[in-house]
Amino acid sequence: MSKKQTGVVKNDQKRIRKSFDDGFKVKVVLEALKETMTIAELASKYAVHPNQIGNWKKQFLERAIDAFSGSGRERLELEQLRSDRDKLVHQIGEQAVDIEFLKKNLKKLGLLRRAMVDENDKLSIAHQCQILNVGRTAYYYRPEISKANLELMRQIDELFTEDPSRGTRRISAALRRQGVNIGRGKVRRLMDRMGLSAIYCKPNLSKYSPGHKKYPYLLRGVKITRVNQVWSTDITYIRLRNGFVYLTAIIDWYSRYVLAWRLSTTLETAFCTEALEEALAKFGKPEIFNTDQGSQFTSEEFTGILEKHGINVSMDGRGRALDNVFVERLWRTVKYENVFLNDYGSVAECQRGLSAFFERYNTRREHQALGYKFPAEVYFANIAGYQVAA
Repeated sequence: MSKKQTGVVKNDQKRIRKSFDDGFKVKVVLEALKETMTIAELASKYAVHPNQIGNWKKQFLERAIDAFSGSGRERLELEQLRSDRDKLVHQIGEQAVDIEFLKKNLKKLGLLRRAMVDENDKLSIAHQCQILNVGRTAYYYRPEISKANLELMRQIDELFTEDPSRGTRRISAALRRQGVNIGRGKVRRLMDRMGLSAIYCKPNLSKYSPGHKKYPYLLRGVKITRVNQVWSTDITYIRLRNGFVYLTAIIDWYSRYVLAWRLSTTLETAFCTEALEEALAKFGKPEIFNTDQGSQFTSEEFTGILEKHGINVSMDGRGRALDNVFVERLWRTVKYENVFLNDYGSVAECQRGLSAFFERYNTRREHQALGYKFPAEVYFANIAGYQVAA
């Protein structure tokens, strides 16, 4: 074999990294300290690179003082403390990731998070609210309302659901016909608290509110021909046996599919933005998002999310009766087919009941306007292999 060929063979061989135990290192260093042999001779004798012997000798001399100063044990303790610190830092990092994951997914529980706050726990209420991502205002809020007014609100809700064009005059007249002695002013106050307003074209209400950015109504004359072309949202009042909550939902206009929903004890913006963020995370984004001009939907917090995702914002004309008709029809279905039949006694019970209802509404309830198909069938029609649960 030629020298050239031999060189190739040697170059192709893999180098094996040697490892040496502490006893071997001490033996080599002690002999180096005697200086009876050169570093090169020691390296040849023990088959070690000269630089390695130099490094060992340096490390040995740096730590030699520990043998007399008593600091060897302190050094070991320091090294143990550093090791323990590194482990704690790692654990804290893992826990921070876990907490972030839990806080993100706790949003899906909606109003149930409020029920998870334990006043008897060692953690303060403020800290528990922070962990559960619950507003302290929402936690401490208790609707101060009498049983008599709650019963009136139940009756108003039924009358309004039956005919959403009923205003304060007609509802007060209907209640008096049922034997309830009530004036229009009280009906107005209760309806304001319930977030209800008669649906009809009202005079001189086409001017936008100066308190928020003006968005035009983009759907006049637009044909809805595909999913995710238009999404819409609104808020409605949901009665309970001993109180009430508010419900918001986001619906796809073309398929009538309910994309996300939330309950809240107050009319704050947070539960609306939570539903919006969930819908965007699960289903992408629509071309147009339509709302009414309620304060929750005109807030910078809500519209900012839409603009961040490049979604065209459309808002109903003030007092327009049919601009958000698909959501109004959804509220009628929710109340007649679920809320009025079940008469929920608590927030948790209402949460569970509505969760089951919306699952059935999306996957097992036929819609005449969809040719008696399910909303999920229409929405996911373009996804290969999708099947609606039986």
